Amino acid sequence: MTTQTEPGPPRPAPSGGGGPVLRVAGLTCAIGGAVIVSDVSFDVAPGEFIAVIGPNGAGKTSLFNLLSGLMPATGGTVTLAGHDVTTASPATRARRGLGRTFQSSSVFAGLSVAENVRLAAQARLGGSLRFWQRVRPDDEAQQVATRSLERVGLAARSRDLAGSLSHGDKRKLELAILLATDPAVVLLDEPMAGVSIEDVAGLTEVIGAVHREEGKTVLMVEHHMDVLLGLADRVAVMHHGSLLALDTPARVTADPAVQEAYLGDAL
Repeated sequence: MTTQTEPGPPRPAPSGGGGPVLRVAGLTCAIGGAVIVSDVSFDVAPGEFIAVIGPNGAGKTSLFNLLSGLMPATGGTVTLAGHDVTTASPATRARRGLGRTFQSSSVFAGLSVAENVRLAAQARLGGSLRFWQRVRPDDEAQQVATRSLERVGLAARSRDLAGSLSHGDKRKLELAILLATDPAVVLLDEPMAGVSIEDVAGLTEVIGAVHREEGKTVLMVEHHMDVLLGLADRVAVMHHGSLLALDTPARVTADPAVQEAYLGDAL
């Protein structure tokens, strides 16, 4: 996940006029002559939930890497809350309001659940990152951590080691860490990967609540189509590095071109 190491400038609120909080224009990445992502353009409105789907190797994670600054774009632009961040570092994008999780879990297993979230809150607030110091009850970072854990249903596990959590609860912890950094735009890269069937429903509810109640703008890559179609306002379909379609779930699943791209896989 993307965290910040120093406080940044105040994050501009999305305008009431409905302008996009994220604008992608002609985004392209070519490596060694191979085009990984090709001329992708779309706008995302504040508070919108965009599902990103596509066959394996379609460029979904590469798109997220470009949006979060982990891969350099060779063409096009990325604008976040009105700021061109095309060449900005991942830390700068985080300060501008972009948060991300990854396919593999990335929590500090040897720290408590609360310490994991408090460190993220301290990074955003500009405080000390010395987790071993005694925490005061009125500490602002601790209060942010407590609220974030309550939001994802992990308050009762706050003193447990993060490494002792189930895979599904580790995913919830990652969401709590993101909430503690107060991102405007959240990129979730296959949050259900490795999660047991029993945990999928609970994690889906947490993600939906973060979107609805926290007002977060969410882009999510996921292979559980039933999960995505129940959450998404629109679905973006990647195929061979290009954006094949971007529309409502009903229209996308009925699109013959999308069905052909999946080679008959059920959508």
